[in-house]
Amino acid sequence: MSIAKVTEVIASSTIGIEDAVRQGVARASKTLDQVQSVWVSDITCDVQDGDVVEWRVRLKITFVLTD
Repeated sequence: MSIAKVTEVIASSTIGIEDAVRQGVARASKTLDQVQSVWVSDITCDVQDGDVVEWRVRLKITFVLTD
């Protein structure tokens, strides 16, 4: 039997949404073992002078607890 847990992470990128997700998953994987999936629950961005300067994503990351 496996037990899974979900944690929430907020990550950002000046490149784009996909890069923000990748950075969030990479950082979470440094301290969480067996990351299984990620759900992007929210996307926001900062705008300056009519241009997007930073993307932010709220991630719900699922990982399996080990013995």
